[in-house]
Amino acid sequence: ARTFPFVPFSQTPTAISTMASPGFNEFGQEDNLRYGSPFPSYEVGDHSAAPLINQDGSKPQILLMGLQKSGKSSIQKVVFQKMSPNETLHLESTPKIIKNDISNSSFVQFQIWDFPGQIDFCDNSIDTELIFGGCGALVFVVDSQEEYSDAIERLTQTIAKAHSANSNISFEVFIHKVDGFTDDESRTEVQRSIKKQVQDELIDANLSNAHVSYHLTSIYDHSIFEAFSKVIQKLIPQLPTLERLLNILVSNSKLEKAFLIDVVSKIYVATDGSVVDMQYELASDMIDVVIDISCIYGMPEDQEGLAYDDKSQSIIKLNNGLVLYLREVNKYLALVALIKQENFNKHGVIDYNFNIFRKSVADVFSKKI
Repeated sequence: ARTFPFVPFSQTPTAISTMASPGFNEFGQEDNLRYGSPFPSYEVGDHSAAPLINQDGSKPQILLMGLQKSGKSSIQKVVFQKMSPNETLHLESTPKIIKNDISNSSFVQFQIWDFPGQIDFCDNSIDTELIFGGCGALVFVVDSQEEYSDAIERLTQTIAKAHSANSNISFEVFIHKVDGFTDDESRTEVQRSIKKQVQDELIDANLSNAHVSYHLTSIYDHSIFEAFSKVIQKLIPQLPTLERLLNILVSNSKLEKAFLIDVVSKIYVATDGSVVDMQYELASDMIDVVIDISCIYGMPEDQEGLAYDDKSQSIIKLNNGLVLYLREVNKYLALVALIKQENFNKHGVIDYNFNIFRKSVADVFSKKI
């Protein structure tokens, strides 16, 4: 069994303890790997963190599809180009296929193809192998504020064509513009209705083996970022390892919840398995607070770029007895955790375990897994 020297919360950082963690063979680390000193000897901020890249060197492809005026371009502008949601009201319809490289000094790097709503994939002149062959995920946007029978028909046709060309595609349905509903019950009912209709159509087309996920989204809140986070996670081969590392960190440091977040896009790459009331929204807002304050007080006036480096960290005490804790993991990623205030009193243990976690994450991405 591979061992990682996280310190259990009942001990102090000076008493080094190793915790057995079976199933970590995918790290690709040598059998004799041990951290010989209480704090690993590596240069903070200088370790490698390979962005999301396929093994052949290409970036994963995400196809963004849906009927006209469903909100595809608005989603892309808000999530990846930081456009204000109100500004998207003036966007024109997409007239042709637009390919964008999402590589803004971020861990989350891929190609996103925005397809105009009028493209009919049943047209035999369209080369479906070319479009879907290298696709990792297909995001289909359904406008929940309009009659969606035509959208469901187009969705099932698209799934049939894409699945025949590439059975490994992850199909993601964004039930969009749910901010138009006044209560959660209405949103849930729309999701249930769309899901049932799509499943019935797929069964009739003998495509019951096509895996389809559903997300309620709006550009006016954090739901669109959370939905894209779940899409991106399916394209990260190291996800199971990252989740297990977070589970170990949470367990040994008495954390309530932890997110590993891409700082630029605010997409969370991984989270632990605990179920608590902490929402992703709180972690995302903390990223905004840290970056905004760092831009004002932490950067010279003549310097450009992201106000985030190896010294970035923040502690915010909430009025409900909880503490928000942010630490830099590498130049792309930050750890945001929620901790009970009485457990944060042993912050030396937490800091020590975080250093082990950060080194382990660096090791994960320095290997081709």
